[in-house]
Amino acid sequence: MISRQWRGLARSEAAQAYEAHLIHETFPALREIEGFIDASILRRVVETGVEFLVVTQWSSLEAIAKFSGSDLEAAVVPDKVQRMMVEYDRRVKHYEVIK
Repeated sequence: MISRQWRGLARSEAAQAYEAHLIHETFPALREIEGFIDASILRRVVETGVEFLVVTQWSSLEAIAKFSGSDLEAAVVPDKVQRMMVEYDRRVKHYEVIK
């Protein structure tokens, strides 16, 4: 199993809208991709906004490619989400899940 991790710092006033986007748009779309397993949203309030760590679980790198395209480490950040962010990772990190 592969864990895909992405971090973004949302503007405080956009944090709830970003959470809603993940829950109502992104995660339902991911569930339609064969090989997608699960997703989590981690958040913490920081001085400059609300930091999010989005962690998705996948069966393989091939499954991730169905979402990301051929550049597996490219972050998939829609324009409307980019406008919600102070900053965000342009590249994601993948980890092999050991346990």
